[in-house]
Amino acid sequence: MSTLFELQQRFQDAILLADAPLGLFAAESTGSGGFSVYLQAYSARLTAALRDNFPTLHRGLGDDAFAALARAYIAERPSHFRSIRWFGDSLVEFLAAVPERLPHPALVDLARMDWATRTAFDAADATLLGFEDVAALRPDEWPEQVFKAVPSLQILDLEWAVEPIWKTLNDDEQAATDAPQALPHALLVWRPTLECCWRSADPCEAVALRALRAGATFAECCTRIAKFATTEAARTAAEFLQRWISEGLLARD
Repeated sequence: MSTLFELQQRFQDAILLADAPLGLFAAESTGSGGFSVYLQAYSARLTAALRDNFPTLHRGLGDDAFAALARAYIAERPSHFRSIRWFGDSLVEFLAAVPERLPHPALVDLARMDWATRTAFDAADATLLGFEDVAALRPDEWPEQVFKAVPSLQILDLEWAVEPIWKTLNDDEQAATDAPQALPHALLVWRPTLECCWRSADPCEAVALRALRAGATFAECCTRIAKFATTEAARTAAEFLQRWISEGLLARD
């Protein structure tokens, strides 16, 4: 006689593993009741979670194509989180590994934007750095000063100019869109207060922000900027800093 744990394990395997023997659940694996309810509900609930986490990708693909993609992802990447909110954390990697899963490669970047905005929205709040905080620094403190990005900041490397399509489909899921242009660039996504923001960043700014997130001092950021800037690195860094404070990209310690 099976123990309760063994029975529960076989029940879980029958739901999660496509090639698992159904055993005593086989008789109830078809139809509209019994064990079939669990088989159908598991896939349906995870598909719904993917639609919620990737709404723009869903709109770009359409219901049928997204459902087929979800089935393939669920089969290969079953959920390992206690919260269904995080299901889909490796969908971008899944799509990028086999581009043929999508009708257009730019859809991978739509998925990147979807996940980044969801992640930024759920990130921890932060007290924003103000101009008065910077004004209080002594001249000798600037070289070793370390500025912190808000926890929500995401820096994405995109291959396509998908932002207009992403915005259009978010505003109107029935809207028609043109194919995007290939354009390698960096995109910033963050949440200064209650709503997420995003904009592109030139290579110099992206390098500076990545250095800042890694704990670089202001002097070290200036060194990184000097490799890109056509003007004085310290002046460019100061301009970046002013913009970052204005846009709510930096947090107080």
